[in-house]
Amino acid sequence: MIAVESLAKSFGSIRAVDGISFTVGKGEILGFLGPNGAGKSTTMKMITTFLPPTSGTAKVADFDIWENPLEVRARIGYLPESAPSYKDMNVYDFLMFTAEVRGYDGEERKNRVMRMLETCNLKEVAWQLIDTLSKGYRQRVGFAQALLHDPEYLVLDEPTDGLDPNQKQEVRALIRRMGREKCIILSTHILEEVEAVCSRAIIIGNGRIVADGTPEALRSRSVLHGAVTLELTGEGIKDALADLQKIEGVARVEELKNDDLPAKAAVVEGEDAAGSTKNGKSSLRVRLFPKKGVAIAHEAAKFVHERKWEVDAFTLEKGDLNEVFYNLTRGGEKA
Repeated sequence: MIAVESLAKSFGSIRAVDGISFTVGKGEILGFLGPNGAGKSTTMKMITTFLPPTSGTAKVADFDIWENPLEVRARIGYLPESAPSYKDMNVYDFLMFTAEVRGYDGEERKNRVMRMLETCNLKEVAWQLIDTLSKGYRQRVGFAQALLHDPEYLVLDEPTDGLDPNQKQEVRALIRRMGREKCIILSTHILEEVEAVCSRAIIIGNGRIVADGTPEALRSRSVLHGAVTLELTGEGIKDALADLQKIEGVARVEELKNDDLPAKAAVVEGEDAAGSTKNGKSSLRVRLFPKKGVAIAHEAAKFVHERKWEVDAFTLEKGDLNEVFYNLTRGGEKA
């Protein structure tokens, strides 16, 4: 387990990390999510003993970062931001050097390096100088050195930074596989990353933890969570906006235009109050927002069926993580 206890870091008058506490266990992939400058990388550096805290501490496998920094480093695989390496070495030699520093020699050293070249898809560039590699390949080299000693704990700072879409998918699949038996902290500002690989996420803003939960739990804080989006076609929907407001548990109804932005029901050129036309029939796109803690999908489906409206689409919204992230990190919501 990694246990962070009241960890804080100041640079002069700037409080970069402000007394955060959390734990991460085996089999857990924790997304450490925040905007640039929120304190993510600073926290990673303190956990891995590369930066001393101003106050507080952290423990890795019960080894304290203050009292046993070498024991902590031996148990962690660390991929720093921008994946630093010796650019005047080729990939193979750099990994051989890393293996030697980790205490491996002989066939074991070579076998571990060959395994990493295979795992991280580096065989074709094994003899190239790191300085000549693309950013994506350099990131893979950094990933390989972090995995070389098969650590139980992984701290990955922006692990897919600079990778193309295919490479990102490969790295995310690798992280998911490792997450079954390792303890992983993954820092990122990319929401897609959290939803793709993380079993839990912490959102940090201005050096403080503002939310902690599963991606599903965080989405539930969105105003869209539990809302129902409908696309209706046919006659008899002219007064649908007012009728839909009568559904039990509905707090409000908003018409949606083609760009998915809420808009007031209004008469515009070429349309009537019911919305637009589709194949010569009136059509309407609306979103029903539930009252707090009320599920409205069943009642909405029943209501529409009773009125014999043609339903082109019926979507139960899961919630928007982007909205939650923005509100929490911009001060629009409190944890």
